[in-house]
Amino acid sequence: MTPAARIQAAAEILDRIASGTPAEQALLGWSRASRFAGSKDRAAVRDHVFDVLRRWRSTAAAGGGESGRARMLGLLRQDGIDPDTLFTGEGHAPSPLSDDERAAGRVPEGAEALDMPDWLWPGFSASLGAEAVPAAEALRHRAPVFLRVNTLRTTLDEAQAALAEEGIETRPHPLADTALEVTAGARGIARSAAFTEGLVELQDAASQAVVAQLPLAPGQRVLDYCAGGGGKALAMAARLRGAVEAHDADPGRMSDLPARATRAGAEIVRTAKPSGRYDLVLCDVPCSGSGSWRRAPEGKWRLTEEGLTRLISVQAGILDTVAPLVADGGTLAYATCSMLEAENAAQVAGFLGRHAGWQVVTQRQFLPRDGGDGFFMACLTRTA
Repeated sequence: MTPAARIQAAAEILDRIASGTPAEQALLGWSRASRFAGSKDRAAVRDHVFDVLRRWRSTAAAGGGESGRARMLGLLRQDGIDPDTLFTGEGHAPSPLSDDERAAGRVPEGAEALDMPDWLWPGFSASLGAEAVPAAEALRHRAPVFLRVNTLRTTLDEAQAALAEEGIETRPHPLADTALEVTAGARGIARSAAFTEGLVELQDAASQAVVAQLPLAPGQRVLDYCAGGGGKALAMAARLRGAVEAHDADPGRMSDLPARATRAGAEIVRTAKPSGRYDLVLCDVPCSGSGSWRRAPEGKWRLTEEGLTRLISVQAGILDTVAPLVADGGTLAYATCSMLEAENAAQVAGFLGRHAGWQVVTQRQFLPRDGGDGFFMACLTRTA
């Protein structure tokens, strides 16, 4: 495919997304119907689509419309690329621009320029203060690729060397002692021996930092209450060098966890109904995902005020449910991939107001300026 044909394909996929089709489903549908597209073509089209999803509002303003074609036009303008070099109508390229299209478009303003929903921006801004604009700007761009070195299998230096042999260049990241930022060769990770043999896992550096701050010690009984795919459970097992129990309200989310645990050499015990008392319970609760919108930008535009209110209620319910599972002197760890105060510090304050005998030991908000995704974590100890 030519670069212009990739632009046209992305525009058509964006129209499907705008009509309600989830992004991954729209991309898969196009890929299956476009057998002529090679791996580099598919990767390039995907990049175009996600670049626009991150800048959904501002590309529409710059392109003068809300169609996939207009948004791709806006993306090119924002990136300083002359659209007339690609909108040629030759082969499978988009048709030439009309006079109206050339005249259309404007400089986005306010929340639109930051690619934030109008309803969300006041709360986002209030949550982060002076950090709000830089954080929103970071969400408009691609996230770095990070790996977690699995210390059950290897060391950081050995993992780096193994990856380099396969053309994957990395550098350590200060957020966590297991974190490697991929600087070249990211598309080869899933096929690499280092990955398939369990030396490394894909995991954001801030997510790793959350686990690194947990008070884990050998012999503890540990529960990952909202395990999902199990990334944090695997990271905890590596630090604990022992078993971690994993639970999720939707067990289907953990379907890949046994295979991942085997590959990593980690002991993960899935449990449908946690019982007894634990030294540490981690609740990485369902949330807005606002800290990871660089990776999953669709969530920014699907979230509603009503949906956020429901999430906040679910989060409070989870904290109330797990509190009795924490042993005396044990730790309840609360985490979100959110940058909204209502899901973070306010949620912790609400829990303390409902439950006597608890105190906050650690609390930290990670922001994109730290290098990884936006994350929040708090460790609370039962004192009585």
